[in-house]
Amino acid sequence: MLLSHPRKFLTAPIDKYNCKSVIFWLISSLIFAAFYGILGLQRAFRSEYVVQDDAREYVFWMQRFIDPELLPHDLIADYFKSITPFGYAAVFKLMASFGINPLLLSKILPIVLGFIITIYCFWLCLELFPVPSAGFITTLLLNQSLWFKDDLVSATPRAFIYPLFLAFLYYLLRESWLIICLIIILQGLFYPPLLLISLGILCLRLRSNYFLLVACLGLGFLVMLPYALASSKFGPVVTATQAWKMPELWTGGRHPFFDQNPGRFWLIGQHSGILPPLMPPLIWIGLFFPLVMRYRFRFPLVSLVKLKIRLLPEIIIVSLTLYFAAHFLLLKLFFPTRYTVHTFRIILAIAAGITLIVMLDSFFDAYLQKRRFWQLGLTVSLVGVLFLYPNLSGRFPTTDYRASGESAIYEYLQKQPKNSLIASLSDEADNIPTFAHRSVLVAREYALPFHLGYYLPMRQRTTDLIEAQYSQDLAKVQKLIQKYGVNFWILESSAFKLEYLTNKTWLKSFQPAFTEALSSLKQGDIPALARVSKQCAVLETERFMILRADCIVRSSQR
Repeated sequence: MLLSHPRKFLTAPIDKYNCKSVIFWLISSLIFAAFYGILGLQRAFRSEYVVQDDAREYVFWMQRFIDPELLPHDLIADYFKSITPFGYAAVFKLMASFGINPLLLSKILPIVLGFIITIYCFWLCLELFPVPSAGFITTLLLNQSLWFKDDLVSATPRAFIYPLFLAFLYYLLRESWLIICLIIILQGLFYPPLLLISLGILCLRLRSNYFLLVACLGLGFLVMLPYALASSKFGPVVTATQAWKMPELWTGGRHPFFDQNPGRFWLIGQHSGILPPLMPPLIWIGLFFPLVMRYRFRFPLVSLVKLKIRLLPEIIIVSLTLYFAAHFLLLKLFFPTRYTVHTFRIILAIAAGITLIVMLDSFFDAYLQKRRFWQLGLTVSLVGVLFLYPNLSGRFPTTDYRASGESAIYEYLQKQPKNSLIASLSDEADNIPTFAHRSVLVAREYALPFHLGYYLPMRQRTTDLIEAQYSQDLAKVQKLIQKYGVNFWILESSAFKLEYLTNKTWLKSFQPAFTEALSSLKQGDIPALARVSKQCAVLETERFMILRADCIVRSSQR
């Protein structure tokens, strides 16, 4: 009898228990969402210069919303603006009109989106299985999974996948078609690949309602059209044949996709594999959901699962179809994992939440009837793992925030003309557009090899920069400065050491410039830039040196 009341509270469905249960479990879900979000905020504000890794690609150019004179005629800024979804940019522009800095907004958005995700996930679960505690476990597992990866915390367009897709699924089950049309528009404005998944699900569900299906497909097409046209000015997109020959897309390259190991490529490849690297471990209990459904006579609570549950296999069918289509139409639909990792995370969280409650109910029942203490112990263990694993794992939350201590560099560059262009092969070049609000000639973070209209000029810039920085002929350095209009050159203290180049694996794609520079350093040659660095330095820190480009141009070969 001692456990009968907890069991009733834990497993009672909505129609057999009062609304206090729903309120309790929903509030509990939101509390954990807030807790995980606060853990992320602590890392986001641990020092002055902190930015999430992927957010750098989107946030830096949005500084123009605050000051339109920033980053003028900047190839990198113009490209990332062109590939940024309109709806996503509109949110930052709107907030900027209220004086909220884009970088600040990118740190706050994850916790706000986390609340929206939690609410929709909770109610979606109840549409499939009307047991409030299952909604709580589902949201808990989904939030934990999101904070084990950097999708949500990045505050990039893919962070909007979860609230928009969960809302779509919820209103789809409730057949709220006007709201679904609105969500279709939002999906196309925030993350177009997600729209393909939603439209695919509608194709399966509306086969007998041609009018509504055609209306949704037409609406989706109209929403995606401006985005396709905007990014096309930097086209064409790399073809499969071209991609296969690009070292940038192989292991060790800037954006590895291909792999010599077919097993690794098809199973666990970051951008190509079919198995999503999902945490926490309990989320994989969702794989046992079909078995629980099959042996329902052993799990009484399974009878509460609604027929709407067929939505889950429909999502899987559409996701896998688009996954293989993305492989077949390489890069035309972007990377294949975009169509599986997010949907599988949601499906497994829902399936795991239902499965765990069904199992816990069965364990409680077995203990109450037969006093099997091992089942009680298993129940306590599962609950303990559910709540404690993330904080005991040692890598939760995974935020991938990048903190920089080079405040002197940013403060100096911020005082320079807004049209200043900085050349550097250092990783610090990734941060300069975000923290100093000044343009860089090249940087690893922005060397995306997808649109040839953008990447070919970037590739030429990088090749020229490698050749100039490690050339013994000062004329090559001066030529690069004049060709691109470089104003400052940032050198790392170890820039002319052999290990410096060998550790920058992304530069190995730029041949023959990389190999020639490496050979020159192995032979002990002293680059011309090293000989003028002291006389042209305007700022020196422990790790870096900023050189004035006009001083380098005036220098003579010695």
